[in-house]
Formats: sequence, C-alpha cells, structure tokens
Amino acid sequence: MRDFRLIVLFAVAFACLPFFTHSGVILNALMMALFACLMSQSWNILGGFGGQLSFGHALFFGTGAYAQAIFQIQYGVNPWAALALAVSISSILGGVLGWISFRYGLRGSYFALITLAFAEVFRILSLSSSITGAGVGLMLPLSESIGNMQFSSKTGFIELILSMNVIALLITLWLKNSRLGAYLQAVRDNEDAAKALGVNPLKVKFFAISISASLMGAAGCFYVQVFQYIDPNLAYGAHTSVSALVGAIVGGMGTLWGPVLGAFALELLSSLTRNFLGELPGINMVVYGSLLIAIIMFLPKGLIGLFSSLGAKPQTRGGIAVDSKLKS
Repeated sequence: MRDFRLIVLFAVAFACLPFFTHSGVILNALMMALFACLMSQSWNILGGFGGQLSFGHALFFGTGAYAQAIFQIQYGVNPWAALALAVSISSILGGVLGWISFRYGLRGSYFALITLAFAEVFRILSLSSSITGAGVGLMLPLSESIGNMQFSSKTGFIELILSMNVIALLITLWLKNSRLGAYLQAVRDNEDAAKALGVNPLKVKFFAISISASLMGAAGCFYVQVFQYIDPNLAYGAHTSVSALVGAIVGGMGTLWGPVLGAFALELLSSLTRNFLGELPGINMVVYGSLLIAIIMFLPKGLIGLFSSLGAKPQTRGGIAVDSKLKS
C-alpha cells in the first residue's frame, strides 16, 4: 500500500504543478522528464525485472510512432483510437521478437544484439518505404483540440504523459507483487534453476517483452502528437534506445522508482549540458556514456540504491553499531 500511496501522491503533485507556473522552460522540462520516465519504465520491465537487456527498444518506440501517424494521415483514424491500435501493434511486435529470440534460447549479449539488429532493419526499411514517408518522414496536420490529442498548451500534454506514467507505475507495481513478477525475477536471477522449479521461462519473458513494448509504443505515440513529425532516424535511432536504458540503469534496475529518479536526474543533467556545453555536438551522448560507466562501476544498484544505503540505520548491539556485513 505504501507504493500505491506514493503513486497517487506522484500523480496528484505533477498534475497540479502546471497550474502553479506559466514558465515554458519549466513546463517543457517537466514534460520531457515524464516522457523519459515512461521510456525508462518500459525498458525496466524487460531489462530490470526480467534481466533481458535490450539495446533496441527504439524498435517499439518507432513502430508505435509510425503507426500513430499512419493511421491518422493515411486512414483518417481518430488519434485516441490510433493510440490504442499503435500500442497494440507495438505489443504484438514485441511478442513476435520475443518468440523468435526466446524460442531459440537467446539471452544476454545475443538478445541485446538481436534487438539492436531489428531496430536497424526497421530503420532501413522505413527509409525506403513510401508509407513511412521514406527519408522525408511524416508530418501530422495541426488541429488543436482534445479530440485530436493536440493541446494548445504544454499542460494538456503533461497531463497525458503523466497518465501514461501512472499506468506504467501501476503495471510495474502489480508486476513487482504478483506471481508473474516473482517468476520473472526468478528467471532473471537463474533461468535454469527457475525452469527446474517448474517456471516456464519462454511464457514469462514473452509477457514481459509484450508489456514493455506496449509502453514504449505509447511513448512513441506521445512523441508524434507533441512534435507532429517523425522520420526513420528519430523513430529507430540508437539515441532513443540509449535514453531508455540509461534512465533505468542510472536510477536503479528492477525497482519501481529507480527509472523515475534516473529519468529526472538525466533530464536535469541534459539541461545543464545544453546550457553550458550546447555548442559541442554529441556532448549529451558523451555525458550519458560517462555517467553510465560510473554508475556501473561504483553504484551497481543505481541512485535508488545509493539513497537506500544512506538512509539505512546501522544495527546495534549493546549500544555498539554493527555492520550487517560483519554479522555472522
């Protein structure tokens, strides 16, 4: 119940925040931080709880984004209906990729490489396909209204991405406390042992990648609605996959609030690098890479693990502090 109350507090706090400031800079930073949260939470379900490290989550992001745009432009589908269809398509694509990968026992670096390869294949296909606008990309027509999922201010988009984040947090909370989540973490820790105890790794990982893909697809839909444009490099580029995984790793993989903390920390860092080092091309990726190496080396449990260790009280015996590592 504690985590559920924190989710409610998170939702209420950020839902009210836009009404207390009219600063475009603050509202845009908040919107992009919540956008990064959704991507990191998506990656965390598969990579953090499932232990299946993906280097190609842009595959689901780009597919969701293109589906959202194509349904509206080519077929005249309402954006809200297109959102449901695009998320479903991303989820199905995740299931297909999972079946191909997990059916033949791919894990670890092999799974990471196949996700990266699939994202690159889709990028190349979208560069040469007319339905995706080829290299030019697709642009949504501007028509501001709630029905068209195009809002006149950042506040509407913040409420939309916040609702997506709340759904992602509730799914992650359910996964954390459910039997499926326990099976998934058992597969992550030792797949062979979990299989010996009767867990079906293929089924468990299949569900995880499908849920993860659907949330990443929702992030792609949101991106298209905000910026009204998508092209192959934006949709399937490596930067999208890196942003998703770095937020979860920096914050703390396999935790509920780690991706949220990591995404907000990275958005703050990104703003600082843009302000002070904006003239250097690619500096964001350099900073992300350096931070990722530092976190893996010195904080393997991420920022959430650091805060947990700082907040932990030493156990005492007879008034003398005892390090838990020294207890027999």
